[in-house]
Amino acid sequence: MKKLINDPRHLVREVLEGIADTTPGLALLDTENVLIRWDESVPDQRPVAVLSGGGSGHEPGHAGYVGTGMLTAAIAGDVFTSPSVDAVLAGIKAVAGPRGAVLVVKNYTGDRLNFGLAAEMATAQGIPTEIVVVADDVALRDIVPRERRRGIAGTVLVHKVAGSAAASGLPLEQVVAQARATAQAVGTMGVALGACTVPAVGKPGFTLGEDEIEIGLGIHGEKGVERVQMQSADMLVDRVVDTIILDKGLVAEQRVAILVNGLGSTPPIELTIVARRALARAREKGLVVERLYSGVFLSALDMPGFSISMLPLTDTLLHALDAPTEARAWNCDGRIAHQRRIVATPQTASTELNQPRGKDAHTIRAVAEAIATELIAQEPLLAHLDSQAGDGDLGASMVRGAEAIRALPDNAFNTPASACTAIADALRRAIAGSSGPFYAVGLVRAASILVDKAEASSEDWLAAFTAAVDAVEELGGARVGNRTMVDALRPAADAWRIELERGAQPAAAFDAATMAAQDGADLTASMAPSLGRASYLGDRAKGIKDGGAVAVAIWLNAIREQIGGKAD
Repeated sequence: MKKLINDPRHLVREVLEGIADTTPGLALLDTENVLIRWDESVPDQRPVAVLSGGGSGHEPGHAGYVGTGMLTAAIAGDVFTSPSVDAVLAGIKAVAGPRGAVLVVKNYTGDRLNFGLAAEMATAQGIPTEIVVVADDVALRDIVPRERRRGIAGTVLVHKVAGSAAASGLPLEQVVAQARATAQAVGTMGVALGACTVPAVGKPGFTLGEDEIEIGLGIHGEKGVERVQMQSADMLVDRVVDTIILDKGLVAEQRVAILVNGLGSTPPIELTIVARRALARAREKGLVVERLYSGVFLSALDMPGFSISMLPLTDTLLHALDAPTEARAWNCDGRIAHQRRIVATPQTASTELNQPRGKDAHTIRAVAEAIATELIAQEPLLAHLDSQAGDGDLGASMVRGAEAIRALPDNAFNTPASACTAIADALRRAIAGSSGPFYAVGLVRAASILVDKAEASSEDWLAAFTAAVDAVEELGGARVGNRTMVDALRPAADAWRIELERGAQPAAAFDAATMAAQDGADLTASMAPSLGRASYLGDRAKGIKDGGAVAVAIWLNAIREQIGGKAD
Protein backbone atom coordinates (compact mmCIF):
# COMPACT_ATOMS: atom_id res chain seq x y z
CA MET A 1 0.00 0.00 0.00
CA LYS A 2 1.34 3.42 -0.95
CA LYS A 3 -0.24 6.42 0.76
CA LEU A 4 0.91 10.02 1.07
CA ILE A 5 0.54 10.06 4.82
CA ASN A 6 2.76 10.14 7.86
CA ASP A 7 1.63 8.25 10.96
CA PRO A 8 -1.94 6.89 10.48
CA ARG A 9 -2.63 7.76 14.11
CA HIS A 10 -2.18 11.45 13.35
CA LEU A 11 -3.82 11.46 9.92
CA VAL A 12 -7.09 13.15 10.89
CA ARG A 13 -5.42 15.92 12.86
CA GLU A 14 -2.99 16.65 10.05
CA VAL A 15 -5.84 16.84 7.53
CA LEU A 16 -7.68 19.35 9.71
CA GLU A 17 -4.49 21.34 10.21
CA GLY A 18 -4.02 21.49 6.45
CA ILE A 19 -7.58 22.76 5.94
CA ALA A 20 -7.20 25.34 8.69
CA ASP A 21 -3.86 26.50 7.27
CA THR A 22 -5.20 26.96 3.74
CA THR A 23 -8.67 28.34 4.44
CA PRO A 24 -9.11 31.82 5.92
CA GLY A 25 -11.77 32.19 8.56
CA LEU A 26 -11.42 28.77 10.16
CA ALA A 27 -9.94 27.56 13.43
CA LEU A 28 -9.20 24.28 15.21
CA LEU A 29 -10.02 23.35 18.77
CA ASP A 30 -6.76 22.64 20.55
CA THR A 31 -7.58 19.28 22.13
CA GLU A 32 -10.36 17.97 19.86
CA ASN A 33 -10.53 17.29 16.14
CA VAL A 34 -13.13 19.97 15.58
CA LEU A 35 -12.90 22.55 12.81
CA ILE A 36 -14.95 25.68 13.42
CA ARG A 37 -15.85 28.86 11.63
CA TRP A 38 -14.00 31.62 13.42
CA ASP A 39 -16.55 34.02 14.93
CA GLU A 40 -15.53 36.90 17.19
CA SER A 41 -19.12 37.83 18.03
CA VAL A 42 -20.45 37.09 21.49
CA PRO A 43 -22.53 33.88 21.71
CA ASP A 44 -25.75 35.78 22.40
CA GLN A 45 -25.52 37.37 18.92
CA ARG A 46 -24.80 34.23 16.96
CA PRO A 47 -27.36 32.69 14.62
CA VAL A 48 -28.35 29.05 14.86
CA ALA A 49 -25.26 26.92 14.47
CA VAL A 50 -25.20 24.04 12.01
CA LEU A 51 -22.77 21.24 12.80
CA SER A 52 -22.06 17.91 11.19
CA GLY A 53 -19.38 15.28 11.23
CA GLY A 54 -18.67 11.65 11.67
CA GLY A 55 -15.83 9.40 10.68
CA SER A 56 -13.08 10.84 8.51
CA GLY A 57 -12.27 9.47 5.08
CA HIS A 58 -15.14 11.25 3.34
CA GLU A 59 -13.21 14.35 2.32
CA PRO A 60 -14.08 17.04 1.46
CA GLY A 61 -16.91 16.18 3.82
CA HIS A 62 -17.37 17.34 6.43
CA ALA A 63 -14.65 19.86 7.12
CA GLY A 64 -14.75 21.19 3.57
CA TYR A 65 -18.24 22.56 4.18
CA VAL A 66 -17.35 24.72 7.17
CA GLY A 67 -17.93 28.31 6.11
CA THR A 68 -20.53 31.04 6.07
CA GLY A 69 -23.69 29.72 4.46
CA MET A 70 -23.06 26.07 5.31
CA LEU A 71 -21.58 24.44 8.41
CA THR A 72 -20.53 26.29 11.52
CA ALA A 73 -18.36 23.39 12.65
CA ALA A 74 -17.32 19.88 11.66
CA ILE A 75 -16.42 17.18 14.16
CA ALA A 76 -14.03 14.57 12.77
CA GLY A 77 -13.63 11.06 14.14
CA ASP A 78 -10.96 8.62 13.08
CA VAL A 79 -11.33 7.11 9.61
CA PHE A 80 -14.84 5.62 9.35
CA THR A 81 -15.28 5.99 13.13
CA SER A 82 -17.74 8.26 14.90
CA PRO A 83 -16.26 11.08 17.00
CA SER A 84 -16.72 10.99 20.74
CA VAL A 85 -19.54 12.63 22.69
CA ASP A 86 -17.04 15.05 24.23
CA ALA A 87 -15.74 16.13 20.83
CA VAL A 88 -19.27 16.81 19.58
CA LEU A 89 -20.24 18.67 22.75
CA ALA A 90 -17.05 20.74 22.58
CA GLY A 91 -17.90 21.67 19.01
CA ILE A 92 -21.41 22.75 19.97
CA LYS A 93 -20.20 24.86 22.86
CA ALA A 94 -17.47 26.46 20.73
CA VAL A 95 -19.83 27.84 18.10
CA ALA A 96 -23.42 27.91 19.38
CA GLY A 97 -25.28 30.41 21.52
CA PRO A 98 -28.75 30.65 23.02
CA ARG A 99 -30.40 30.42 19.59
CA GLY A 100 -29.29 26.82 19.49
CA ALA A 101 -27.67 24.31 17.19
CA VAL A 102 -28.64 21.77 14.58
CA LEU A 103 -26.63 18.56 14.24
CA VAL A 104 -26.82 16.96 10.78
CA VAL A 105 -26.06 13.29 11.31
CA LYS A 106 -25.79 10.40 8.87
CA ASN A 107 -27.84 7.40 9.90
CA TYR A 108 -25.21 5.19 11.52
CA THR A 109 -25.50 3.84 15.05
CA GLY A 110 -22.28 5.38 16.35
CA ASP A 111 -23.10 8.82 14.94
CA ARG A 112 -26.67 8.78 16.26
CA LEU A 113 -25.53 7.75 19.73
CA ASN A 114 -22.61 10.15 20.12
CA PHE A 115 -24.23 13.15 18.48
CA GLY A 116 -27.55 12.37 20.18
CA LEU A 117 -26.07 12.29 23.67
CA ALA A 118 -24.07 15.45 22.98
CA ALA A 119 -27.28 17.17 21.88
CA GLU A 120 -28.98 16.18 25.11
CA MET A 121 -26.08 17.47 27.18
CA ALA A 122 -25.85 20.74 25.24
CA THR A 123 -29.58 21.33 25.67
CA ALA A 124 -29.29 20.68 29.40
CA GLN A 125 -26.48 23.24 29.54
CA GLY A 126 -28.56 25.98 27.91
CA ILE A 127 -27.90 25.46 24.20
CA PRO A 128 -31.06 24.03 22.60
CA THR A 129 -29.82 21.41 20.15
CA GLU A 130 -31.75 19.36 17.62
CA ILE A 131 -30.73 16.33 15.56
CA VAL A 132 -31.47 15.91 11.86
CA VAL A 133 -30.80 12.36 10.69
CA VAL A 134 -30.08 11.72 7.01
CA ALA A 135 -31.07 8.26 5.70
CA ASP A 136 -31.00 8.77 1.94
CA ASP A 137 -29.67 5.43 0.65
CA VAL A 138 -32.44 4.10 -1.61
CA ALA A 139 -30.42 0.98 -2.47
CA LEU A 140 -31.64 -0.48 0.84
CA ARG A 141 -35.31 0.00 -0.04
CA ASP A 142 -36.01 -3.75 -0.20
CA ILE A 143 -33.68 -4.75 2.63
CA VAL A 144 -34.33 -2.57 5.69
CA PRO A 145 -37.10 -0.24 6.88
CA ARG A 146 -36.84 3.35 5.69
CA GLU A 147 -35.72 4.60 9.10
CA ARG A 148 -32.73 2.26 9.06
CA ARG A 149 -31.28 3.32 5.73
CA ARG A 150 -27.74 4.71 5.62
CA GLY A 151 -26.90 8.35 5.26
CA ILE A 152 -24.66 9.03 2.27
CA ALA A 153 -23.95 11.85 -0.19
CA GLY A 154 -27.38 13.47 0.02
CA THR A 155 -26.16 14.72 3.40
CA VAL A 156 -24.25 17.47 1.60
CA LEU A 157 -27.50 18.92 0.23
CA VAL A 158 -28.89 18.92 3.76
CA HIS A 159 -25.79 20.84 4.88
CA LYS A 160 -26.45 23.46 2.22
CA VAL A 161 -30.12 23.92 3.00
CA ALA A 162 -29.62 24.03 6.77
CA GLY A 163 -26.67 26.39 6.45
CA SER A 164 -28.62 28.76 4.23
CA ALA A 165 -31.57 28.77 6.60
CA ALA A 166 -29.33 29.53 9.57
CA ALA A 167 -27.44 32.25 7.71
CA SER A 168 -30.70 33.98 6.86
CA GLY A 169 -31.45 34.34 10.58
CA LEU A 170 -34.28 31.83 10.89
CA PRO A 171 -35.02 30.45 14.35
CA LEU A 172 -34.04 26.95 15.36
CA GLU A 173 -37.44 25.43 14.65
CA GLN A 174 -37.47 26.64 11.05
CA VAL A 175 -33.86 25.66 10.38
CA VAL A 176 -34.63 22.18 11.68
CA ALA A 177 -37.83 21.98 9.62
CA GLN A 178 -36.05 22.84 6.37
CA ALA A 179 -33.19 20.47 7.11
CA ARG A 180 -35.53 17.59 7.96
CA ALA A 181 -37.67 18.20 4.89
CA THR A 182 -34.54 18.00 2.75
CA ALA A 183 -33.28 14.86 4.50
CA GLN A 184 -36.62 13.13 4.01
CA ALA A 185 -36.92 14.15 0.36
CA VAL A 186 -33.45 13.37 -0.97
CA GLY A 187 -32.57 9.96 -2.35
CA THR A 188 -29.11 8.59 -3.16
CA MET A 189 -27.62 5.42 -4.60
CA GLY A 190 -24.00 4.44 -5.25
CA VAL A 191 -21.93 2.17 -7.48
CA ALA A 192 -18.37 0.99 -6.76
CA LEU A 193 -15.86 -0.32 -9.26
CA GLY A 194 -13.50 -1.40 -6.50
CA ALA A 195 -12.80 -1.24 -2.78
CA CYS A 196 -11.09 1.45 -0.75
CA THR A 197 -8.11 0.99 1.55
CA VAL A 198 -8.29 2.19 5.15
CA PRO A 199 -4.80 3.52 6.00
CA ALA A 200 -4.64 1.75 9.34
CA VAL A 201 -5.62 -1.57 7.75
CA GLY A 202 -3.43 -1.37 4.68
CA LYS A 203 -5.48 -3.55 2.34
CA PRO A 204 -8.77 -3.21 0.43
CA GLY A 205 -11.95 -4.02 2.30
CA PHE A 206 -13.08 -6.49 -0.36
CA THR A 207 -11.96 -7.78 -3.73
CA LEU A 208 -13.69 -7.70 -7.09
CA GLY A 209 -13.03 -9.56 -10.30
CA GLU A 210 -11.87 -7.64 -13.33
CA ASP A 211 -15.43 -7.48 -14.66
CA GLU A 212 -17.30 -7.15 -11.36
CA ILE A 213 -18.78 -4.12 -9.60
CA GLU A 214 -20.83 -3.46 -6.48
CA ILE A 215 -24.26 -1.85 -6.70
CA GLY A 216 -25.80 0.03 -3.79
CA LEU A 217 -22.95 0.57 -1.38
CA GLY A 218 -22.38 2.95 1.50
CA ILE A 219 -19.38 5.20 2.11
CA HIS A 220 -17.38 3.12 4.56
CA GLY A 221 -15.71 0.62 2.29
CA GLU A 222 -18.45 -1.96 2.75
CA LYS A 223 -19.85 -4.10 -0.01
CA GLY A 224 -22.99 -3.14 -1.86
CA VAL A 225 -26.34 -4.87 -1.89
CA GLU A 226 -25.55 -6.68 -5.14
CA ARG A 227 -22.48 -7.74 -7.12
CA VAL A 228 -22.96 -7.65 -10.88
CA GLN A 229 -20.98 -7.73 -14.09
CA MET A 230 -19.44 -4.49 -15.29
CA GLN A 231 -21.81 -2.44 -17.42
CA SER A 232 -21.57 0.71 -19.48
CA ALA A 233 -21.74 4.04 -17.69
CA ASP A 234 -25.12 4.83 -19.23
CA MET A 235 -26.63 1.52 -18.08
CA LEU A 236 -25.41 2.03 -14.53
CA VAL A 237 -26.64 5.61 -14.37
CA ASP A 238 -30.04 4.61 -15.73
CA ARG A 239 -30.41 1.96 -13.05
CA VAL A 240 -29.45 4.37 -10.28
CA VAL A 241 -31.66 7.22 -11.49
CA ASP A 242 -34.63 4.91 -12.10
CA THR A 243 -34.31 3.42 -8.61
CA ILE A 244 -34.27 6.86 -6.98
CA ILE A 245 -37.27 8.02 -9.02
CA LEU A 246 -39.22 4.89 -8.05
CA ASP A 247 -38.33 5.08 -4.37
CA LYS A 248 -39.03 8.78 -3.97
CA GLY A 249 -42.17 8.69 -6.08
CA LEU A 250 -40.98 11.38 -8.46
CA VAL A 251 -43.34 12.19 -11.32
CA ALA A 252 -43.18 14.08 -14.59
CA GLU A 253 -42.80 17.86 -14.27
CA GLN A 254 -41.26 17.49 -10.81
CA ARG A 255 -38.41 19.98 -10.34
CA VAL A 256 -35.24 18.37 -9.02
CA ALA A 257 -31.61 18.99 -8.18
CA ILE A 258 -29.07 16.26 -8.95
CA LEU A 259 -25.76 15.72 -7.19
CA VAL A 260 -23.23 13.46 -8.98
CA ASN A 261 -20.59 12.46 -6.46
CA GLY A 262 -17.23 10.78 -6.95
CA LEU A 263 -16.24 8.28 -4.29
CA GLY A 264 -12.57 9.24 -4.22
CA SER A 265 -10.76 7.72 -7.19
CA THR A 266 -13.13 8.42 -10.04
CA PRO A 267 -11.51 10.86 -12.48
CA PRO A 268 -13.41 13.95 -13.63
CA ILE A 269 -13.60 12.60 -17.18
CA GLU A 270 -15.74 9.68 -15.94
CA LEU A 271 -17.83 11.78 -13.57
CA THR A 272 -18.70 14.07 -16.45
CA ILE A 273 -19.99 11.11 -18.45
CA VAL A 274 -22.07 10.06 -15.45
CA ALA A 275 -23.43 13.59 -15.04
CA ARG A 276 -24.29 13.78 -18.73
CA ARG A 277 -26.35 10.62 -18.57
CA ALA A 278 -27.97 11.45 -15.21
CA LEU A 279 -29.26 14.68 -16.69
CA ALA A 280 -30.48 12.97 -19.85
CA ARG A 281 -32.19 10.12 -17.97
CA ALA A 282 -33.97 12.47 -15.59
CA ARG A 283 -35.25 14.46 -18.55
CA GLU A 284 -36.35 11.28 -20.32
CA LYS A 285 -38.44 10.54 -17.24
CA GLY A 286 -40.08 13.94 -17.50
CA LEU A 287 -38.27 15.58 -14.59
CA VAL A 288 -37.31 19.25 -14.75
CA VAL A 289 -33.66 19.43 -13.69
CA GLU A 290 -33.04 22.85 -12.16
CA ARG A 291 -29.54 22.24 -10.81
CA LEU A 292 -26.85 19.61 -11.30
CA TYR A 293 -23.72 19.47 -9.16
CA SER A 294 -20.82 17.22 -10.16
CA GLY A 295 -17.60 16.54 -8.28
CA VAL A 296 -16.24 14.84 -5.19
CA PHE A 297 -18.55 15.89 -2.34
CA LEU A 298 -18.54 12.93 0.06
CA SER A 299 -15.93 10.30 -0.73
CA ALA A 300 -15.02 6.88 0.59
CA LEU A 301 -11.25 7.37 0.75
CA ASP A 302 -9.84 6.08 -2.55
CA MET A 303 -12.84 4.10 -3.74
CA PRO A 304 -13.50 4.17 -7.51
CA GLY A 305 -17.15 4.75 -8.23
CA PHE A 306 -19.95 7.27 -7.98
CA SER A 307 -23.24 8.05 -6.33
CA ILE A 308 -26.18 10.07 -7.56
CA SER A 309 -28.49 12.06 -5.30
CA MET A 310 -31.80 13.56 -6.37
CA LEU A 311 -33.68 16.19 -4.39
CA PRO A 312 -37.23 17.26 -5.31
CA LEU A 313 -37.27 21.05 -5.25
CA THR A 314 -39.52 23.74 -3.91
CA ASP A 315 -38.87 27.44 -4.34
CA THR A 316 -37.54 27.51 -0.78
CA LEU A 317 -35.10 24.66 -1.36
CA LEU A 318 -33.89 26.09 -4.67
CA HIS A 319 -33.28 29.44 -3.00
CA ALA A 320 -31.30 27.69 -0.26
CA LEU A 321 -29.15 25.82 -2.77
CA ASP A 322 -28.44 29.03 -4.66
CA ALA A 323 -27.64 31.07 -1.54
CA PRO A 324 -24.01 32.20 -1.29
CA THR A 325 -21.53 30.29 0.84
CA GLU A 326 -17.85 30.60 1.65
CA ALA A 327 -17.45 26.85 2.10
CA ARG A 328 -14.76 25.94 -0.41
CA ALA A 329 -15.93 22.40 -1.11
CA TRP A 330 -19.23 23.75 -2.42
CA ASN A 331 -17.63 25.09 -5.58
CA CYS A 332 -20.34 24.83 -8.24
CA ASP A 333 -23.52 26.83 -8.74
CA GLY A 334 -25.19 23.84 -10.36
CA ARG A 335 -26.73 25.77 -13.22
CA ILE A 336 -27.10 23.85 -16.45
CA ALA A 337 -27.87 24.59 -20.07
CA HIS A 338 -31.56 24.57 -20.97
CA GLN A 339 -30.64 22.17 -23.74
CA ARG A 340 -27.50 20.95 -25.45
CA ARG A 341 -26.52 23.29 -28.28
CA ILE A 342 -25.08 21.67 -31.37
CA VAL A 343 -23.82 23.97 -34.11
CA ALA A 344 -22.43 23.16 -37.52
CA THR A 345 -18.67 22.63 -37.67
CA PRO A 346 -16.95 25.10 -40.01
CA GLN A 347 -15.29 23.50 -43.01
CA THR A 348 -11.61 22.91 -42.31
CA ALA A 349 -10.64 20.76 -45.28
CA SER A 350 -8.68 22.59 -47.94
CA THR A 351 -8.87 19.85 -50.58
CA GLU A 352 -10.14 20.81 -54.01
CA LEU A 353 -11.48 17.70 -55.70
CA ASN A 354 -12.48 19.22 -59.02
CA GLN A 355 -9.06 19.04 -60.68
CA PRO A 356 -8.87 17.20 -64.02
CA ARG A 357 -7.65 13.64 -63.61
CA GLY A 358 -3.97 13.31 -64.50
CA LYS A 359 -2.35 10.25 -66.00
CA ASP A 360 -0.57 9.45 -62.74
CA ALA A 361 -3.76 9.41 -60.65
CA HIS A 362 -4.00 5.62 -60.61
CA THR A 363 -0.35 5.26 -59.56
CA ILE A 364 -0.68 7.87 -56.81
CA ARG A 365 -3.75 6.07 -55.45
CA ALA A 366 -1.95 2.72 -55.58
CA VAL A 367 1.02 4.17 -53.67
CA ALA A 368 -1.32 5.59 -51.01
CA GLU A 369 -3.03 2.20 -50.67
CA ALA A 370 0.34 0.48 -50.34
CA ILE A 371 1.36 2.86 -47.57
CA ALA A 372 -1.92 2.27 -45.73
CA THR A 373 -1.64 -1.50 -46.02
CA GLU A 374 1.90 -1.58 -44.65
CA LEU A 375 1.19 0.78 -41.76
CA ILE A 376 -1.73 -1.38 -40.69
CA ALA A 377 0.42 -4.49 -40.94
CA GLN A 378 3.14 -2.91 -38.81
CA GLU A 379 0.79 -1.64 -36.07
CA PRO A 380 2.08 -4.15 -33.45
CA LEU A 381 5.69 -3.14 -34.03
CA LEU A 382 4.96 0.59 -33.83
CA ALA A 383 2.81 0.15 -30.72
CA HIS A 384 5.55 -1.89 -29.06
CA LEU A 385 8.25 0.68 -29.79
CA ASP A 386 6.11 3.60 -28.66
CA SER A 387 5.02 1.86 -25.46
CA GLN A 388 8.65 1.56 -24.38
CA ALA A 389 9.51 5.22 -24.84
CA GLY A 390 6.20 7.04 -25.23
CA ASP A 391 2.52 6.63 -24.55
CA GLY A 392 2.03 3.58 -26.78
CA ASP A 393 -0.51 5.10 -29.18
CA LEU A 394 1.64 5.40 -32.32
CA GLY A 395 0.55 2.09 -33.84
CA ALA A 396 -3.13 2.88 -33.35
CA SER A 397 -2.59 6.39 -34.69
CA MET A 398 -0.96 5.08 -37.85
CA VAL A 399 -3.84 2.64 -38.34
CA ARG A 400 -6.36 5.47 -38.03
CA GLY A 401 -4.36 7.46 -40.54
CA ALA A 402 -4.18 4.52 -42.92
CA GLU A 403 -7.91 3.97 -42.72
CA ALA A 404 -8.50 7.67 -43.37
CA ILE A 405 -6.33 7.49 -46.51
CA ARG A 406 -8.26 4.47 -47.74
CA ALA A 407 -11.54 6.32 -47.25
CA LEU A 408 -10.58 9.17 -49.59
CA PRO A 409 -12.51 9.33 -52.87
CA ASP A 410 -10.79 8.55 -56.17
CA ASN A 411 -10.83 12.17 -57.34
CA ALA A 412 -8.70 13.15 -54.34
CA PHE A 413 -5.79 11.58 -56.24
CA ASN A 414 -6.38 13.35 -59.56
CA THR A 415 -3.18 15.39 -59.24
CA PRO A 416 -0.07 15.23 -57.07
CA ALA A 417 -1.08 18.42 -55.25
CA SER A 418 -4.68 17.31 -54.62
CA ALA A 419 -3.43 13.98 -53.30
CA CYS A 420 -1.03 15.65 -50.84
CA THR A 421 -3.67 18.10 -49.69
CA ALA A 422 -6.38 15.45 -49.30
CA ILE A 423 -4.09 13.13 -47.36
CA ALA A 424 -2.99 16.06 -45.16
CA ASP A 425 -6.62 16.83 -44.31
CA ALA A 426 -7.35 13.17 -43.62
CA LEU A 427 -4.35 12.64 -41.35
CA ARG A 428 -4.88 15.88 -39.48
CA ARG A 429 -8.37 14.79 -38.54
CA ALA A 430 -7.62 11.11 -37.93
CA ILE A 431 -4.34 11.12 -36.00
CA ALA A 432 -4.20 12.50 -32.48
CA GLY A 433 -1.09 13.71 -30.71
CA SER A 434 1.90 15.10 -32.57
CA SER A 435 2.04 12.76 -35.56
CA GLY A 436 -1.07 14.19 -37.19
CA PRO A 437 0.10 17.80 -37.28
CA PHE A 438 3.62 16.82 -38.41
CA TYR A 439 2.39 14.74 -41.33
CA ALA A 440 -0.22 17.33 -42.21
CA VAL A 441 2.18 20.27 -42.27
CA GLY A 442 4.66 18.31 -44.38
CA LEU A 443 2.02 17.32 -46.91
CA VAL A 444 0.58 20.84 -47.09
CA ARG A 445 4.07 22.19 -47.80
CA ALA A 446 4.63 19.46 -50.41
CA ALA A 447 1.32 20.36 -52.08
CA SER A 448 2.46 23.96 -52.43
CA ILE A 449 5.46 22.75 -54.45
CA LEU A 450 3.35 20.49 -56.67
CA VAL A 451 0.48 22.89 -57.28
CA ASP A 452 -0.53 23.32 -60.95
CA LYS A 453 1.44 20.21 -61.92
CA ALA A 454 -0.80 17.66 -63.60
CA GLU A 455 2.20 15.33 -63.58
CA ALA A 456 5.32 15.35 -61.44
CA SER A 457 8.86 14.31 -62.26
CA SER A 458 11.28 12.69 -59.87
CA GLU A 459 12.84 16.13 -59.32
CA ASP A 460 9.41 17.55 -58.51
CA TRP A 461 8.72 14.82 -55.97
CA LEU A 462 12.16 15.37 -54.39
CA ALA A 463 11.49 19.09 -54.12
CA ALA A 464 8.12 18.39 -52.53
CA PHE A 465 9.60 15.82 -50.12
CA THR A 466 12.43 18.15 -49.11
CA ALA A 467 9.97 21.00 -48.53
CA ALA A 468 7.90 18.64 -46.37
CA VAL A 469 10.93 17.73 -44.26
CA ASP A 470 11.76 21.43 -43.87
CA ALA A 471 8.22 22.09 -42.64
CA VAL A 472 8.36 19.27 -40.09
CA GLU A 473 11.67 20.57 -38.75
CA GLU A 474 10.33 24.12 -38.54
CA LEU A 475 7.13 23.11 -36.75
CA GLY A 476 8.68 20.77 -34.20
CA GLY A 477 12.20 22.17 -33.89
CA ALA A 478 13.78 18.73 -34.26
CA ARG A 479 17.02 18.05 -36.10
CA VAL A 480 18.97 14.89 -36.89
CA GLY A 481 20.25 13.47 -33.61
CA ASN A 482 17.21 14.45 -31.52
CA ARG A 483 15.73 10.95 -31.89
CA THR A 484 12.55 11.82 -33.79
CA MET A 485 11.02 11.12 -37.19
CA VAL A 486 13.43 13.71 -38.58
CA ASP A 487 16.25 11.17 -38.09
CA ALA A 488 14.69 9.19 -40.94
CA LEU A 489 13.22 12.04 -42.98
CA ARG A 490 16.28 14.26 -43.39
CA PRO A 491 18.75 11.48 -44.36
CA ALA A 492 16.20 10.24 -46.92
CA ALA A 493 15.86 13.71 -48.47
CA ASP A 494 19.64 14.21 -48.58
CA ALA A 495 20.37 10.78 -50.08
CA TRP A 496 17.65 11.22 -52.72
CA ARG A 497 19.07 14.60 -53.75
CA ILE A 498 22.69 13.40 -53.83
CA GLU A 499 21.88 10.39 -56.00
CA LEU A 500 19.86 12.43 -58.49
CA GLU A 501 22.65 15.02 -58.71
CA ARG A 502 25.07 12.16 -59.48
CA GLY A 503 22.89 11.16 -62.40
CA ALA A 504 21.37 8.03 -60.87
CA GLN A 505 18.14 6.68 -62.29
CA PRO A 506 15.05 7.89 -60.38
CA ALA A 507 14.27 4.42 -59.01
CA ALA A 508 17.86 3.96 -57.80
CA ALA A 509 17.85 7.42 -56.21
CA PHE A 510 14.68 6.60 -54.33
CA ASP A 511 16.14 3.26 -53.24
CA ALA A 512 19.00 5.23 -51.68
CA ALA A 513 16.51 7.48 -49.89
CA THR A 514 14.69 4.46 -48.48
CA MET A 515 17.89 2.85 -47.22
CA ALA A 516 19.02 6.14 -45.66
CA ALA A 517 15.71 6.40 -43.82
CA GLN A 518 16.10 2.86 -42.48
CA ASP A 519 19.67 3.54 -41.38
CA GLY A 520 18.57 6.74 -39.69
CA ALA A 521 15.77 4.95 -37.86
CA ASP A 522 18.21 2.24 -36.71
CA LEU A 523 20.59 4.86 -35.34
CA THR A 524 17.93 6.30 -33.05
CA ALA A 525 18.34 3.28 -30.78
CA SER A 526 21.72 4.65 -29.68
CA MET A 527 20.47 8.20 -29.09
CA ALA A 528 19.34 9.83 -25.87
CA PRO A 529 16.08 11.63 -26.74
CA SER A 530 15.95 15.40 -26.32
CA LEU A 531 12.44 16.13 -27.65
CA GLY A 532 9.00 14.62 -27.16
CA ARG A 533 7.77 12.35 -24.39
CA ALA A 534 10.74 10.03 -24.78
CA SER A 535 12.96 12.89 -23.56
CA TYR A 536 11.51 12.38 -20.06
CA LEU A 537 13.22 8.97 -19.98
CA GLY A 538 16.71 10.23 -20.77
CA ASP A 539 19.23 7.40 -21.18
CA ARG A 540 16.56 4.84 -20.27
CA ALA A 541 15.26 5.20 -23.85
CA LYS A 542 18.55 4.02 -25.31
CA GLY A 543 18.40 0.67 -27.04
CA ILE A 544 14.90 1.37 -28.35
CA LYS A 545 14.33 2.69 -31.85
CA ASP A 546 12.19 5.78 -32.18
CA GLY A 547 8.75 4.72 -33.36
CA GLY A 548 8.21 7.84 -35.45
CA ALA A 549 11.43 7.30 -37.38
CA VAL A 550 10.63 3.63 -37.90
CA ALA A 551 7.20 4.58 -39.26
CA VAL A 552 8.86 6.86 -41.82
CA ALA A 553 11.11 4.02 -42.95
CA ILE A 554 8.10 1.72 -43.23
CA TRP A 555 6.03 3.95 -45.50
CA LEU A 556 9.03 4.97 -47.64
CA ASN A 557 9.80 1.31 -48.22
CA ALA A 558 6.15 0.71 -49.11
CA ILE A 559 6.43 3.42 -51.76
CA ARG A 560 9.64 1.87 -53.10
CA GLU A 561 8.08 -1.57 -53.43
CA GLN A 562 4.97 -0.18 -55.10
CA ILE A 563 6.67 1.99 -57.72
CA GLY A 564 9.56 -0.40 -58.43
CA GLY A 565 11.20 0.89 -61.57
CA LYS A 566 8.46 3.45 -62.24
CA ALA A 567 10.11 6.38 -60.42
CA ASP A 568 10.61 8.82 -63.24
